Amino acid sequence: MKQSESLGYLVSHLNVDLQNALDQKLKRYQLDIKLWPVLFALWQEEGITQTELSKRCDVANYTMTRILDQLQTQGLVTRHQEADNRRAFKIFLTDSGKALEQDLIVEAERVNEHFLENLSMDERLAFVSLLNKINRFPPDQA
Repeated sequence: MKQSESLGYLVSHLNVDLQNALDQKLKRYQLDIKLWPVLFALWQEEGITQTELSKRCDVANYTMTRILDQLQTQGLVTRHQEADNRRAFKIFLTDSGKALEQDLIVEAERVNEHFLENLSMDERLAFVSLLNKINRFPPDQA
């Protein structure tokens, strides 16, 4: 099998290139790629627990603790302890964390556009649809 026929190689190569490109954009904001999924998830829904956030970002809970420590140090998130469970914390964005959303989404869209520029609009829609199907994301989550 050639590399150009290997799904694993092609997806991995694209993932590395996408992450590197987005990481370069994020550095302008004193952020890095490991923080991106967490911010993105919180822009969609804040006030979720650290455990739920770990699941949504597909990150181990101990790794999420370190990521949240960094985001808290940068003044982008706060943790609120649940009254009925002292070990559970709900995560909220600060005003600074919320303020980054528009700029960072634009940066991510620019990265996406760069990688998709050789595809027609129909090809782009089909590509994303196929990725969602492969990843088994329901259409309403896509």
